[in-house]
Parts: sequence; C-alpha cells; structure tokens
Amino acid sequence: MATDGLALIRRMATGDREALAAFYDAYASLAFGLARRILGDPDEAAEVVQDVFWELWRAAPLYDPARGTPEAWITVRARSRAIDKVRSSRRRDEMLGTPLSEATTSSPDAEADSPGSRVEERELVHGALRELPDNQRAVIELAYLGGLTQSEISTRLAQPLGTVKTRMRLGMERLREVLGARG
Repeated sequence: MATDGLALIRRMATGDREALAAFYDAYASLAFGLARRILGDPDEAAEVVQDVFWELWRAAPLYDPARGTPEAWITVRARSRAIDKVRSSRRRDEMLGTPLSEATTSSPDAEADSPGSRVEERELVHGALRELPDNQRAVIELAYLGGLTQSEISTRLAQPLGTVKTRMRLGMERLREVLGARG
C-alpha cells in the first residue's frame, strides 16, 4: 500500500482533489484509530483526523519518501495532533478547575458498561498498580492518569528519557502478568 500511497501523495502535491479523497479513504482509519486511542473521544478523534488530512494536503509537495512511508507520515502527524489536543484540553481543564483524571480515566464505551463492572475494573487495575515498584508505578500513572508524554515525565521526574521508557516497559509487562493472572 505504501507504493499506492506514494503515488497518491505525488498527485496531491499537484492539487489533485481526487487523490486526496482516495488517500483519505485508504488511510483515515489508521489516523482515526490512533487518535481515538490517545483521546478516548471519537468526536475529538474525528476532528483531529480532519485536521491531519487538511495538513497532509497542504504539505504533500514537501513529502520526502526517504524520510518514511506514507503510513509513518500519517501516524506521526496524527499522534502529534492528538497529543496537542490532550495538552490543550489539560490546559483548559486546569484553567476551569476540572480534574484531568475525570476526563482521561473514563473509557470510550463507559456508558455501555455497568457501574459495577467499571468499579471492579478500576479496583483490579489499582490493585495491580500497587504491586509495581514505586518507580514503575509513578511513570505509568503520570502517562495514563496524568496524560504526560514520556519526555514530559522525564523532565518532571528529572530522570533520563531512557530510564523512563525502561520503567514504563517493565511496569506494563508486570501489569500484564498481574492482570492476566487475575483473569
């Protein structure tokens, strides 16, 4: 598909709107899936995807295939825009006094789940988090509950980025083990 994507990008660079439509059809689900994972809200994810494809349309003449595949180009842009949206929401919530944890801890399909099952899941996850070493738990909580990137965590904890990444990976592996054992 990368070859098809490359051809579409080249056509987009010449102003071909049909190429943009075909490019969108081929890659929108990739961008939407990533944005939804980061944002949790499908409406916000759709807004990010629209912005990303508008940006890709304008940047098509600058695309350099030597720097990566069309998929990588889209993924990097979608991730960046979704993280920008999270940061913007965090700043807005801080100004308005809404706790970030309320906005980021609910699942996208929370309405479909029963309140009891959500409480059970939270307790299960919190119990598993308590079993992690403090340094691993801290980076995971800052990332998933605080909405920080690994670079921001590195700065906040005054630790090298590689250390943060390693602690994140080890902590996530341990969480999988603990949660898998509990069913």
